[in-house]
Amino acid sequence: MTSASVVRLLAEPARLRVFAAVALGARTPADVAAATGLSAREVATALQKLMAGELIVDGLAVRDFKELIEREPAAPAGPLHPFVAGDRLVTLPVSFERRRVVLAHVVSRAFSPDVAYTEPEVNEALRAWCDGGEIDHVTVRRYLVDLRLLTRADGVYRLGRVAADETQQPVL
Repeated sequence: MTSASVVRLLAEPARLRVFAAVALGARTPADVAAATGLSAREVATALQKLMAGELIVDGLAVRDFKELIEREPAAPAGPLHPFVAGDRLVTLPVSFERRRVVLAHVVSRAFSPDVAYTEPEVNEALRAWCDGGEIDHVTVRRYLVDLRLLTRADGVYRLGRVAADETQQPVL
């Protein structure tokens, strides 16, 4: 979890209201609904997202942000910044060449040469990279195939020959 993912989670108004209610002492979903004026369903959906994002932990308690701030590494400079943070794809660049470099980086770390992958295996690997980011794994998979970083034939995916060349010399 990064500060950027915290901001993304709290950017949705209902989630922010639910988070604030819990931070101010609401201890049950009914307490949260009463404090926020949201329906039980809206509260449940927001709580589920906030718990999945680890902003609300141990029942209904707010995560200690000091731990998050101390753990977050400094943002590295380079061709992958601000698009990749550690082993997470935060967003994709608009520029075609930069997008190719970023996706080549992802594919080179998520897949091994000479290994055949099923679509569920590809989805699982890409979902791990996209967790908490702005882009979904299906879109990334489509880009990887379109850019020939992954090849697909008869439902089997393989690392494309282009992928190895792309990761050697990033061009920005």
